[in-house]
Amino acid sequence: MLAGLLFTLAFAARAETGWRSFEDWRAACEKSPSNRALNGRLPPRALLPLAQFAEFEAVLQSFFTLAQTGALSRATNWIGSVPSTNSFFNVSRAYFFPPATVQTPAIPFEPFAQKLALPADAEVYFRGDLHGDIRSLLANLTWLNEQGFLRGFDIARTNFHMVFLGDFTDRGAYGVEVLYTLLRLKLANPGRVFLVRGNHEEAAMQSRYGFFQEGQGKYGREFNALKIGRASDFFPVVLYVGTGTNFLQCNHGGMEPGYRPRTLLESSVSTGFQLLGPLQQQRFLTANLEVFGDAETKALARAALRDFQPLAPTDPDVLGFMWNDFTVQNGGAEFARDPGRAYVYGAQATAAVLRSASSPAGTVRAVFRAHQHSTVPNPMMRRLVASRGVFRHWQATDAASLLDAPVESLRGVLERGEVRSIPANSVWTFNVGTDSMYGTGNQFDFDSFALLRLAPEFSAWQLRVVNVPVKF
Repeated sequence: MLAGLLFTLAFAARAETGWRSFEDWRAACEKSPSNRALNGRLPPRALLPLAQFAEFEAVLQSFFTLAQTGALSRATNWIGSVPSTNSFFNVSRAYFFPPATVQTPAIPFEPFAQKLALPADAEVYFRGDLHGDIRSLLANLTWLNEQGFLRGFDIARTNFHMVFLGDFTDRGAYGVEVLYTLLRLKLANPGRVFLVRGNHEEAAMQSRYGFFQEGQGKYGREFNALKIGRASDFFPVVLYVGTGTNFLQCNHGGMEPGYRPRTLLESSVSTGFQLLGPLQQQRFLTANLEVFGDAETKALARAALRDFQPLAPTDPDVLGFMWNDFTVQNGGAEFARDPGRAYVYGAQATAAVLRSASSPAGTVRAVFRAHQHSTVPNPMMRRLVASRGVFRHWQATDAASLLDAPVESLRGVLERGEVRSIPANSVWTFNVGTDSMYGTGNQFDFDSFALLRLAPEFSAWQLRVVNVPVKF
């Protein structure tokens, strides 16, 4: 424990040398136009917070060093197979570029889960998608500085941790700046800040939805897509956060019935890792077929759920932790396919996956996630806005007649208080940043995050929802 703390302090001190202060970085970002003002364009080069890619690359290289020498590199922290130095930790190679485009052969896609066991008095920050929205991120960090949780980029409270739920880039002009900020936070607080991998932390998505074009537009040939893409491989696809025997499943997308975290959660390590390996969805299906309800839904589940080794986040099928979704109300199908996207789970199917993941030594109580957003108003986005940016699925007051109700009506029936309890088997979706095409399309002007207060008993855990204003 002491050796790990000394390493953390030494690494953070070394990484910060010569880098900008939080105040200087915030001032540089505030000079750039908002995403809303840019309306899909890139900011003028003269207003870029990072004038040269080299400054970002130095931070990225320090992050690689942390991955190769910190907690992720220690064999004793891995449950089961230990990743190979020549593939998993070799950042000159990648699974997502064909061998013909790089000097050395490709490596396998190796997604992993992480366990984070915290003291019972810990407090954890959670936020959803950023999608290149640096203004919302800095508004969060400014509030945390003002309230004494942070001191610049450094965490100031010994019991405080931070979890970001993925989708840091694409669809916004400041993906580089968002990643720079998150990596600075991670490097300053290696054991306190956690970046969960979203479906947009993947090279194929970033090449289609704007991030690679952003980088090339800002820095030309200096922009290194291989290095950026490899950084995402060191983010867990699911993070189990908790205390004692109680844990939350924290991921970007939804349920992945092919992976069981039992041995990871039952392990004695407080910070542990496990490769997902082959996904065994048929094992779950065989034991839980009845939860899927009617014959048509069961048939769909039989056709869709299968055993496979992930070769990429969507090959040969989607990795549920990064891609899947949930129904918003009770009464819908327990399992469905959203064409062109992924699978959608209902309340009973979700509870069954959580039971399958749990044991007396490690019970997965609920799900914190993001991902399920739209650029135009729909049932989910209206509920996110009405719920002040943090929505709990399947609320008893959310009647079928309200599925397409306006935000004003939903505010009167949905949970929207500042402090909320966490029911067993609940699913919570966190909103996307407001200075994004999502904020514009859904006409909300506040940003959202939440602070989770742990306790020895799960029934006493509390979630505080915080809204902060964002300047456009």
